[in-house]
Amino acid sequence: MELFKVSTSEGRYPLVAVRDGIIFPYTEGVLIFGRKRSLEAIKKAFAGDKKIVLVMQKNPRKELPPKEDLYQVGVLATIKKIVSGERGELNVLLKGEKKIKTLIIESESPFFMAKIAYLEDETKIGKEVIAYVKHISNVMKEAISYGKTIDFTFLMNILNITDPESFSYQVAVVLDIRPFEKQKLLEEVNLEKRLRMEVEMIDKELNILKIEKNISRKTQEKFEKGMKQTFLREKMRTIEQELGKDKNGKEVGEYRERIKKAMMPKMVEKKALKELKRLSQMSQYNPEASYIRTYIDWLIELPWRKPPAKKIDINNSKAILNRDHYGLKKVKERILEFLAVIKLLETKKTKEGDKKGLVKLGKQPTILCFVGPPGVGKTSLGKSIARALGRKFVKISLGGIRDEAEIRGHRRTYVGALPGRIIQGIKEAGTNNPVFMLDEIDKVGRDYRGDPSAALLDALDPEQNATFSDHYLEVPFDLSQVFFITTANILDTIPAALLDRLEIIHFPGYTSEEKFNIAKKYLLKKQLLVHGLEGEGVKISDSALKMIIGRYTYEAGVRELERQIAAIFRKVARKLVEKKLEKKTIKLADLQPMLGPYKYSLPVIEEKDAIGIATGLAWTMAGGQILFIEVALMPGKGSLTLTGHLGEVMKESCQAALSYVRSRWKKFGLKEKFFEKINIHVHVPEGAVSKDGPSAGVSITTAMVSALTKRPVKREVAMTGEITLRGRVLPIGGVREKVIAAHRAKIKTVILPKENKKDLVEIPEKVKKDLHFIFVSHMDEVLSHALNH
Repeated sequence: MELFKVSTSEGRYPLVAVRDGIIFPYTEGVLIFGRKRSLEAIKKAFAGDKKIVLVMQKNPRKELPPKEDLYQVGVLATIKKIVSGERGELNVLLKGEKKIKTLIIESESPFFMAKIAYLEDETKIGKEVIAYVKHISNVMKEAISYGKTIDFTFLMNILNITDPESFSYQVAVVLDIRPFEKQKLLEEVNLEKRLRMEVEMIDKELNILKIEKNISRKTQEKFEKGMKQTFLREKMRTIEQELGKDKNGKEVGEYRERIKKAMMPKMVEKKALKELKRLSQMSQYNPEASYIRTYIDWLIELPWRKPPAKKIDINNSKAILNRDHYGLKKVKERILEFLAVIKLLETKKTKEGDKKGLVKLGKQPTILCFVGPPGVGKTSLGKSIARALGRKFVKISLGGIRDEAEIRGHRRTYVGALPGRIIQGIKEAGTNNPVFMLDEIDKVGRDYRGDPSAALLDALDPEQNATFSDHYLEVPFDLSQVFFITTANILDTIPAALLDRLEIIHFPGYTSEEKFNIAKKYLLKKQLLVHGLEGEGVKISDSALKMIIGRYTYEAGVRELERQIAAIFRKVARKLVEKKLEKKTIKLADLQPMLGPYKYSLPVIEEKDAIGIATGLAWTMAGGQILFIEVALMPGKGSLTLTGHLGEVMKESCQAALSYVRSRWKKFGLKEKFFEKINIHVHVPEGAVSKDGPSAGVSITTAMVSALTKRPVKREVAMTGEITLRGRVLPIGGVREKVIAAHRAKIKTVILPKENKKDLVEIPEKVKKDLHFIFVSHMDEVLSHALNH
């Protein structure tokens, strides 16, 4: 179907491809031509009748478009004038004559030569056409008021032309539209439709101009407001300077006075004054000024001056430790020794002076690390040390820290930068010699943000922490006067380099008797005070307290015990308020109504001697416990099955036990190839709880020999120790906790490696009196004491 009404008249003319501009009929304009083919066509046309065909190319990025890339509809224009450019291009003034359609492009070299036909517009003028013309004229005037730029000649043409068709093409020239939209206007032969398209386009352009004008107005207002404020501030500052009331100068003076009073080291003071000079040279409203003020405030407020040393009174320190903590005899002795060393150093410094530079007043000889289960009093002991020394106590928790900047601080180039936690703690204490506790040092992590434990090396090394460098401060701070204490639950996760700088003090778990005394002397009083029951006569009987310890808690420390006591006192407090409290002493019978059923069963040994069951002793984070090692035999082909959530080391102990038994088959009265016709299953009950370590070796071997020889194991005997393939019994750790667990389970005899005999000094006297200890060096001795004959 024919889309255009084509005239019968035709012609042949040079054709030029236009990238993004077009000359509409009845309009004049200047186009620049620079491509070789275009220049040849222009010269050819200008030398002849000065007529040339202008057709837009579909892809403006193509340098040499083929004829397929040209639109069919274009314009026949007359060349009015040509001006040569500096680079060989031609500036051509053109006047559009008629709309055309290319019928065929006859040649492409040296330029396009096209055969064309003329197109005729449908120019029926009705009411709609007149309305569109008026609307466009009005909108055009409004657009000019909003900043639309139009050439004066075009503007006069638009406002004075009465012919709607010519008006339409003049408007098409000044519209801010894309090339393909111009082509659509050119191709539209219906005047009314073309005007309607132009109405939509000019309305859209007017809306954009309004938005741009609004944005420009707001931007200008904001800019003028900022300039006005800056001008007024500078004017005010000049007036204040004239009147001698310059706030900035006054602030700088105050800072200089504070810096002098801070008694900083020379290097630090020089840094502070340098930053103060920068502050004095910038406007107080400069955003960077606030960062400099914060930095100077930090330098001023840090305790650079050494406080007067307080004399250490060992007897007073001993009294404080005994008053605040029950038990922990070995730990207390080590701390008192530590304090005694510090006191001697102070005395040497005072009397003789530091002639060789070896004695530094107040310097900590080494860093203490309290290692033990949760709730055994590590943190509270740190507080007691601070009281004994008469120093401030600061504690920071390192658990979960993965960013090195938490220790060393952030560089000042970052927004919101702050010093690290150590410097923050020093500032909080207000002194440079506090007792500083780094809690949970075993739970420090590491990731792409750095290794915080590596940053701790600098702070905790007594040989180099006198010049600790924080990234925010950018000046060294002396940490040699700080009394550092670290705490951990385990040592395995502490890096070796950091562990090397620590002196380990192990905190054992409490016995039931120790827990009872701690509750009587400390926990009950504390919880009565916390719950507002002090002076109300509320008590917990001794039997009830012992039952809470034995059946409602299972831990090495006393935190859960304190929670259970708190639970009882909450219920008592409610009854007291409701006036329903009938009795003020909590007895054994009152526990289950208040705390519910027993949470833990007491470990009970077997009712009678049994074959294939041995009682072992283990150490856990919650203290010691007993393990029942069970061995079952069945017909098979010589396999060993291990169950009970055993770790790799414990599995290896089972393999070692079996190898020991097989190597001594004659001694145990077994057949040479006994293992080829049976399967052995070793199981450790409580399969949901992971178990590991080599100390169950003797228990596993005893249970295995019992099952193979049908000799029962004595039920009142518990044992612990690592074995070798030759049957040697090697020493183990956690003796105190294991022996206490045996005592709690009503065990009568405990078999221990001979080399662990020295560890009995740590066992409470009452426990030692109730137990019989057998020390062995070989598995034969274990079997002789553990098995019935």
